[in-house]
Amino acid sequence: MRIAVAGGTGTVGHHAVEAARERGHEVVVLTRSNGIDLVSGEGLDDALRGVDVVIDASNLITTSAKEGTEFFTTVTRNLLAAEQRAGVRHHVSLSIVGIDRAPYGYYAAKLAQERAVEAGGVPWTILRAMQFHEFAGQLLEGLTIAGVHLAPRVRTQPIAAREVGQRLVELAEGAPMGHAPEIAGPRQEQLADMIRTLAHATGVKGPVMAISLPGKQYAAMRRGETLPGPGATIGHQTFDEWVAEQASVTQR
Repeated sequence: MRIAVAGGTGTVGHHAVEAARERGHEVVVLTRSNGIDLVSGEGLDDALRGVDVVIDASNLITTSAKEGTEFFTTVTRNLLAAEQRAGVRHHVSLSIVGIDRAPYGYYAAKLAQERAVEAGGVPWTILRAMQFHEFAGQLLEGLTIAGVHLAPRVRTQPIAAREVGQRLVELAEGAPMGHAPEIAGPRQEQLADMIRTLAHATGVKGPVMAISLPGKQYAAMRRGETLPGPGATIGHQTFDEWVAEQASVTQR
C-alpha cells in the first residue's frame, strides 16, 4: 500500500511514518523539504499520484481559534481536493478527545477540521487521541516565568505518541469507518504531577507550581470533560514508563 503522511516529521507523524514502513508500506512524507506546501497546496497533485491512503497528522501550535481554524480547514480542503483528483480512497485524520465538549481555542480549530473532513468527498476515518506524553515537556518548556514552572491543574489520560502513530497506520490499512474509537493512555494523571516528574527526571531546576489557568478550555479540562468516554482504545505505556525510556535514551 502507498501511504502519504501529512505532518510526517511531527510528534505523531514521524511515528506513523516509521510504523507504516515497518509494516511494509511505501510512504510519501508530505513536507516542504519535499516540495509540498500544505497551506498553498503546491506539490500535492504530484505527491499523491498513486497514493491509496492519506494520514493527516499536520499541526499548528496556536491558542487562537481563528488562526488554527484557518490553518486546519485550509490544509484539510487542499488535501481532500488533491486526493479526489488522485483517486485516493481513504483519508485518516488525527484529532483530540473532547473537542466537542470544550470547543474553545485550539479545540475549536480541531473541531472545524473534523467538520471539513466530514463534508469532503473522500471516505474518511477520524481518530481522536488524548494528549501525548510529550505534552508535559512542551508545557515545562513553554510555561516558565522567572525560573518558576507553571503547571496547569487539570486531569488527563496521556498516550504515547508512538502508539497513536501505530494506530493511525492500522486504521489506514482498514476500510473508512467514520469516527474510530478514541485512544487514550492506561491511566489518568494530574498534568502538574507529570510536569514535576519530568522536571525531576531531566534535572530541570526551579519549582513547579500547579495553577488553575484561565479560560473555558482549561475549565472544561479541570471538570474532566476532555477525558475519554466508554469504549476507548487503551494504550500500554504509562507516563512514568515513557519518562524512564527517555532518560535511558539520553544516557546512551
